[in-house]
Amino acid sequence: MKAKEKADKPQPPVGIPVRCAHDRLVDPVALIPHPRNPNTHPASQVELLAKVINHQGWRSPIIVSKRSGFVVSGHGRLLAALSMHEPVVPVNDQEFATEADEWAHLIADNRLAELSEINEGVLKGVITALGEQHFDLDLVGFDAAAVATLTSEPQQPDPPEDFPEVDETISTESECPKCGYKWSGGTIERQ
Repeated sequence: MKAKEKADKPQPPVGIPVRCAHDRLVDPVALIPHPRNPNTHPASQVELLAKVINHQGWRSPIIVSKRSGFVVSGHGRLLAALSMHEPVVPVNDQEFATEADEWAHLIADNRLAELSEINEGVLKGVITALGEQHFDLDLVGFDAAAVATLTSEPQQPDPPEDFPEVDETISTESECPKCGYKWSGGTIERQ
């Protein structure tokens, strides 16, 4: 975006900086959540989203369908904005050829992210490094209990109290009564 175009783009009158591409700034009260949205957003998630948005600014707009006028992506961000009483939110208006395309995007937006796999070793390293910098780990979506679980060393469980000690004098020779296989200490012999 050229400097002049960026200067012409309205910024929020007060509050959280917008750091993402968007078509317009809208009062969040005016936005209509999609009635077919299958995702729910618990209060703890909305609170965490609000904290992240407050810290980072708006990094993703709320996507609104030009076809229906409904929010198709960003329901959680919308709820966070409402909880913070934000006067405006960034909106990106998008075309959907059919109602089915709109519904598919509504579902795929969250589902595709759920299908990713986390490399726990890399995640542990990044979380540990952030913790060493005294960074607020809520801002990456992990509460204190999750951080403790992720960064702790795996513990070997203690054997049950009645678990017998290994006895090298116990015979390990066996023979299958049906086929005659004999084995001892992992060696199998055919009769």
